[in-house]
Amino acid sequence: MTLCGVDSARELACRDSHAAATLKFISMLTIFVTSIIGISGPVMLARLFHGKPLYDKAILIIKCFAAGVILSTSLVHVLPDAYEALADCQVSSRHPWKDFPFSGLVTLIGVLMALFVDLTATSHVDGYSHGHGHGAKEVVSGYERIGDGEELKKSAVVEIEPVEVVEERQRLKEEELIKLKQRMVSQVLEIGIIFHSVIIGVTMGMSQNKCTIKPLVAALAFHQIFEGMGLGGCIAQAGFKFGTTAYMCIMFSVTTPMGIALGMILFSMTGYDDSNPNALIMEGLLGSLSSGILIYMGLVDLIALDFFHNKLMSSETWLKKSSFLALVLGSTSMSILALWA
Repeated sequence: MTLCGVDSARELACRDSHAAATLKFISMLTIFVTSIIGISGPVMLARLFHGKPLYDKAILIIKCFAAGVILSTSLVHVLPDAYEALADCQVSSRHPWKDFPFSGLVTLIGVLMALFVDLTATSHVDGYSHGHGHGAKEVVSGYERIGDGEELKKSAVVEIEPVEVVEERQRLKEEELIKLKQRMVSQVLEIGIIFHSVIIGVTMGMSQNKCTIKPLVAALAFHQIFEGMGLGGCIAQAGFKFGTTAYMCIMFSVTTPMGIALGMILFSMTGYDDSNPNALIMEGLLGSLSSGILIYMGLVDLIALDFFHNKLMSSETWLKKSSFLALVLGSTSMSILALWA
């Protein structure tokens, strides 16, 4: 727990509103550019190599790197910051914050929320598949199967459908369902990342400490590159249309700069800086919620889905090893950034 006390002479010297504002404007432009680079990289590569022999394998490795980035972001960056905010002496000395570990509780709520969204979306996808398959007829050994297959009647004219055609139709149907699932995962993942980005931006925007902001500019630039690569890899695999892809990329890129601007506006209107108890409570709660969403998405919808339910990975040992290495590399890269941001 942080000890309360009077600011040291160095901390007082670092509190310069004019210099902090200048650094914030620089950071807004820097973070926007690096976010664009990070998220558009995997998307552009996917479009460039689409249809090439190694396309699916390259996308899978990129997505595993993305999973490592997302998991590390949630466990090494977001959750510790949320815990630290709620453990600050100005918050933890008050009721009810000192009576219960709210950061863990809200993280659990975030996990359950992500699970609920996942279940709802999956039910919608299943209903979509059943709705499109209803009423279809299938020829079986000279009999015609009607509706859902509950009754058979003798076919007057037997239509023989090649096995290859049936298998191709089934394959296309499975691919369509996989794409729907991947798109849902990408959208929920972006929501969790946007929560995180807003928190980072608002916290920086409310800060008046130039000594804290200066190293954060470079650190957050790399942070956005890696996080953008993670989200961009998922968007690339989901195969959205150009308009949707561009919209998702722009939303990710502008969220942190908009958060910084919002933090500056809040400071000018309320006088609250990043050490204000109310600001710390909001930061801790939103950070915990975001962490829960990202933990669920990283473990369940990215890592477990690819490593245990992906036919491509299970068929080739070298691809599984490469994917695991990419996962470790993504986790390590994002974890190292915790030294600065």
